Amino acid sequence: MQIKRCTVVAAALALAVVLTVGSCTSMHAWAKDAQLARMQASPQYRDGRFVNPLPVRNGLNGEGHVSWNLARRWMTGGEIRIPEQTLPVLQRHRADFAPPARDGLRLTWLGHSTVLIEIDGYRVLTDPLWAANVSPLSLHGSQRFSVPPLALAELPALDAVLISHDHYDHLDRATITFLNNNSAAKFIVPLGIGAQLERWGVPSQRIVELDWWQEHALGRLTLASTPARHFSGRGLFDGDKTLWSSWVIAGPTRRVFFSGDTGMFPGLTEIGRRYGPFDATLIETGGYSALWADVHLGPEQAVQAHQAHQALRGRLLVPIHWGTFSMALHAWTEPVERLLVAAQAESVAVAIPRPGESIEPGAAVAAIRWWPMVAWQRAGEAPVVSSGMAHPASDRAPVPGR
Repeated sequence: MQIKRCTVVAAALALAVVLTVGSCTSMHAWAKDAQLARMQASPQYRDGRFVNPLPVRNGLNGEGHVSWNLARRWMTGGEIRIPEQTLPVLQRHRADFAPPARDGLRLTWLGHSTVLIEIDGYRVLTDPLWAANVSPLSLHGSQRFSVPPLALAELPALDAVLISHDHYDHLDRATITFLNNNSAAKFIVPLGIGAQLERWGVPSQRIVELDWWQEHALGRLTLASTPARHFSGRGLFDGDKTLWSSWVIAGPTRRVFFSGDTGMFPGLTEIGRRYGPFDATLIETGGYSALWADVHLGPEQAVQAHQAHQALRGRLLVPIHWGTFSMALHAWTEPVERLLVAAQAESVAVAIPRPGESIEPGAAVAAIRWWPMVAWQRAGEAPVVSSGMAHPASDRAPVPGR
C-alpha cells in the first residue's frame, strides 16, 4: 500500500505541474489567419476565449489549474484510487474486427474515452489515447491501470478520428502522430485544435474543424459537433483558446452520442431533440468531484443526461472516462457502482464492457460485474450537481448482489 500511496503522491504532484505549467505557448500563436477568423466568428468566442453556455465554477485556481490545497487532499485521501489487482483486460487484434457488426453497430471500449465505433460500415475512433500516463512528462503523471487492450499497430482501417478537446487525457501527441503516419483517417476536431495537429505534422487537408452544430459528411455518415460544458488548455497561457465539443455519429440506420467531457446543461436536451434518439450514448462517468461539478457529470447526472424522456433520448448507456487513470478524489470503481444504482432507479439500460470488450447495442446487453468490490461513497455522501440545473442526485442503496 505504501508503494501505491507513493504512486498517487507522484501523480498528484505531476498533475499539478502539468496543469499549472504545461505548454506555455498560446494556441493562437500557431493558428493561421483563416483558422483565427473561423474561431473569432464563432458565437462561442468572446474576448479572445471560448465560453460555456452556462457559467462554470470549477473549484480550482483561476482558469482550472490545480491548487496546492487540492494537491494535499489528493495526497492524503484514503480512497482506493488505483486497482490492487490485475484488471481482466480482453486483448484484441485487427482480425477481430474483420467480421462486420451484425446489426450495424459495434462499440469497443479501449480505455478512458477511447472507443472504436463501427457504425453502418464506417469506423470512428474517439479521443485516441495509448499513452502510459496523462502528462507531458514521460515518467510522471497519472499512470494507466493496464496496457491498452489493442495495440496501435493492430487498429483496423479507420475512417475518422474524433477529438472532443485538447486536455492531455483526450489529445495525445504520440498517438496522433502514429495515426497520422499509419492511417488515412480524417481528424474531426473542434475549432482551434487543427492548429495543434498541424504543428504535430498532420496535413491540413486531413483536418476538419467544426463549431457547435456544424456537420461533416463522410460518405453516408454524418459527424456533428455538438455543445458541451467544459474548458480547454494544455498549459498556463492557453486556457479556453480552443473549443470543446460533444459529438453525434449518425449513419443511415444507427446513431451514437459521444459526450467528451461535460457538466450538465440544458443543451443536452437540444442535442436529443435534433439528433436523437440514440442507439447508444457514450457518456463520461468518472473523474468527478463536487469541486468541479460544472465540467464533469458524475454518475447520477450521466444517467439523467442519457434518459429517453429527459435529455439525449438514449437507449443504451455505456460509461466512459473511468477505470483507466486515477484523476479524481473518488475510489476507482465508484463511478460504475453509483451509475448502476442511478440507472436501476430510472430503469435505464447500461452496459459496462471490460477494457477491450465489444458490445452490439442491437443485441441483448447486460451490465456484468468484472471489477472488484471496493469501498465507495454514495451520491448522498458525495453529491455531484452542476450549477444552474435543478435536479436531485440519487441516493438509493446498492443493488443486492452487485
